[in-house]
Amino acid sequence: MSTTVGILGATGAVGQRLVQLLDPHPDFEIGALTASAESAGRAYRDAAKWRIGTPIPEDVGEITVSETDPEAVPDEVDLLFSSLPSGVGERVERAFCEAGYVVSSNSSNARMADDVPLVIPEVNHDHLDLLEVQRESRGWDGALVKNPNCSTITMVPTLKALDAYGLSRVHVATLQAVSGAGYSGVTSMEIIDNVIPHIGGEEPKMETETRKLLGSFDGAELSHHEVEVSASCNRVPTLDGHLENVWAETEEELSVEEAKAAMREAPSLSLHSSPDPLIHVFDDPDRPQPRLDREREEGMQVTVGGIRETVSGIQYNCLAHNTLRGAAGASVLNGELLVSESYL
Repeated sequence: MSTTVGILGATGAVGQRLVQLLDPHPDFEIGALTASAESAGRAYRDAAKWRIGTPIPEDVGEITVSETDPEAVPDEVDLLFSSLPSGVGERVERAFCEAGYVVSSNSSNARMADDVPLVIPEVNHDHLDLLEVQRESRGWDGALVKNPNCSTITMVPTLKALDAYGLSRVHVATLQAVSGAGYSGVTSMEIIDNVIPHIGGEEPKMETETRKLLGSFDGAELSHHEVEVSASCNRVPTLDGHLENVWAETEEELSVEEAKAAMREAPSLSLHSSPDPLIHVFDDPDRPQPRLDREREEGMQVTVGGIRETVSGIQYNCLAHNTLRGAAGASVLNGELLVSESYL
């Protein structure tokens, strides 16, 4: 039996990816699309400037876009996927949760709130039970779950695999694709023949979200991991796929072969969008590469290569598709987890 879902902010970059993923999904049926007041009342094909490489789904194109307001979303919608700008999401997502809707959100607002689960299902699916605390403390019939920042999602599954060796310190330098900034986020004159060594707010997100994701939940309270994380984030002229250079230090000695084995054995889940395996490890020192490896497992797999020992630990490179694994796909995966854990 399919679950009726809606997309908040359906005309934007991540919203369009959500449409692409949800329209053929065997367990979900799109029942509502929302956008700004300027788009409301128009057919989706007319309201959305479609930029995905596959054609706009014919049935979705005929859906009339509604305003992003709980009163405008049909009662039969059981689950909402949010790709709203954080400033809008802060206000609107709360209103939907108060109205009884369950929201799986890619927006950055409230990710670090004590009672909001920040989830990568293969990493910390048990944190979803924080929703019980959230509902009790806020008096909501609905619920709000977040997926992390796209750069954080790329790195954290690899760190989770290494944490058995006592993860203590992490340094990361990112090479992030332009699609992560949205369609109008970086102009061609800025990025062609260039690297921009600053992405506003990105470094603090990686440094704080990582510790929350790797933390532990005791049924009442979430404790953050004590690992120290330092990030340097850079925008590079690739279209999709965030490549990251990671230096990890552990309390126990960790060899290259042990690191490879830990990552290759990282457990996945049986959810529809979960890749198998979760992490693919290359022995080739020049992989992964965005153009060659971002689409693996429908864009949901994390790839790793170049693992080597350093004076204080190991260094490696990791890659994930930022708008699939890192954004829309992450929200869909969290939606699948919400259904499987009976939170709707």
